[in-house]
Amino acid sequence: PAVESWPKDVKEASMELGFIGLGRMGGNMVQRLLRGGEHQAVVYDRELSVAKSMEQFGARAAASLEDLVAVRRLFS
Repeated sequence: PAVESWPKDVKEASMELGFIGLGRMGGNMVQRLLRGGEHQAVVYDRELSVAKSMEQFGARAAASLEDLVAVRRLFS
């Protein structure tokens, strides 16, 4: 269903999302989700410098997969 039909508490819910892999698709997804300011993202990439580059958009870089697994919603 359209977002407009969702209950108000669902539409306004903030989520902490975890992303594994920040290539062309993953990196763009993180940037778009953070653009609105209502969600937080924890990101991991094999190259820590790539994960750290997402901090400029408001993401938190995870130094290891162990740091990332505490997030409840993961995308890979």
